[in-house]
Amino acid sequence: VIINTCGFIREAVEEAIDTIVEYGRMKEKGIIERLFVTGCMVQRYGYKLRRELPEVDGWMGTGFDPKLILRLLDSEDGSLFIQPPTYPYEDELPRLSTSPYFTAYLRISEGCSNRCTFCMIPKIKGPYRSRSIISIIDEAKRLRNRGVKELNIISQDTTSYGVDLRDGTCIETLLEELIKIEGIEWIRLMYCNPTRISDRLLRLLEEEEKICPYIDIPFQHVNRSVLIAMGRDISYHPLDVIERIRSLRRYISIRTTLMVGFPGETDNAFKELYEFVKEAEFDHLGVFIYSDEIGTRAYRYEDKIERRIAEHRYALIMELQREISLRKNRERIGKIYPVLIEGYSQDTNLLLEGRAPFMAPEIDSKVIINRGYTDYGKIERVRIVDAFPYDLIGEIIN
Repeated sequence: VIINTCGFIREAVEEAIDTIVEYGRMKEKGIIERLFVTGCMVQRYGYKLRRELPEVDGWMGTGFDPKLILRLLDSEDGSLFIQPPTYPYEDELPRLSTSPYFTAYLRISEGCSNRCTFCMIPKIKGPYRSRSIISIIDEAKRLRNRGVKELNIISQDTTSYGVDLRDGTCIETLLEELIKIEGIEWIRLMYCNPTRISDRLLRLLEEEEKICPYIDIPFQHVNRSVLIAMGRDISYHPLDVIERIRSLRRYISIRTTLMVGFPGETDNAFKELYEFVKEAEFDHLGVFIYSDEIGTRAYRYEDKIERRIAEHRYALIMELQREISLRKNRERIGKIYPVLIEGYSQDTNLLLEGRAPFMAPEIDSKVIINRGYTDYGKIERVRIVDAFPYDLIGEIIN
């Protein structure tokens, strides 16, 4: 058994350790023969973990070199493989996808060169390293050949793609190549840096049907003092970015991620964030409560926010977004959208569910099909007949 871990926040580390202990017991009982652990948690805490969890046969961090895989799998003494995470992820090893056959995440880079004060990713994953366009296109074609119709473009900073290559490559040139691949019907942009959303990128969003009318921009906050403390770029205003997107002829759904309870977030700073959400009217929104992580610069800040206050602020933002989402969803009643059918509803196997182009997998809402039947993985025309705060109800049009 190979357990791949996350080490970004404390909750993820605790969950990973619980999983390792669980499989360690299975190893003792002879249910499994060998146990290996890889990923971010190993890169961050590997030496300590090796001492405390001797039941693990081998450890490997994120400084990933495919040549070390066989050495890892041959180890039985808790060998630890940790090296600087600078290896450029390409295609030396075949990819094992855990997504449904019709959708896939397409990673275009590794690491991050931003210096957000709350984030450990640059230390864990190393500096930003773009893949070559050739390797990305080759992987996209292999995914297409496997039946994938939807590509979700991911990176720690998608719109910074190509900057480190210094040859003119950018996210726009990559998208222009991806849309040429026959069989790929939806291409979705995730994790876009708000300072790098160019007019050229907006034109592609506006004009190219294959590119979903959707963009994910993690603004994190809007208050200037909080953004400075976060180490975020303050050379722009989030509302200006939103206005540029809203001015396009094609309606683009905007998703963002915000953080509440960051050290120094005063009542007035939170009020500014609340009013920002009210004015921006995001189509999708996620909120995180600040997690105090050892090793980050923010961990040393003194003006920490009490957990109960942060949780209250979280609840206020989520309730506001619930009202916004319901209002925007009701505006979709009577309209017809293409929907990628994903399978039976999580609530009942009597109903199908899927996603429209303005819904990302796993993190956004669903379209529940209450009339009509079709096969998984097909894209069908669906009329919206009812709406809830986060989900839509629709019927397949034959």
